[in-house]
Amino acid sequence: MENITLQIEGMTCGHCKQAVTNSLQELNGVENVQVNLEQNNAEVTYNPNQVSLEQMKEAVEEQGYDVKN
Repeated sequence: MENITLQIEGMTCGHCKQAVTNSLQELNGVENVQVNLEQNNAEVTYNPNQVSLEQMKEAVEEQGYDVKN
């Protein structure tokens, strides 16, 4: 397992936090997600053999947020 911090722009409320969390947790290979609204980021624990950074970015961006990694 590896950890990555995704810098996410556009999150403003609890709904945003939940949308980002759900979009990442639905991906095979994502073990844990902790979204921090104040810091505009998500700490993700994942298996790089199952999911890529690009797949995680795409999942978040499909929800309407920008990933700056």
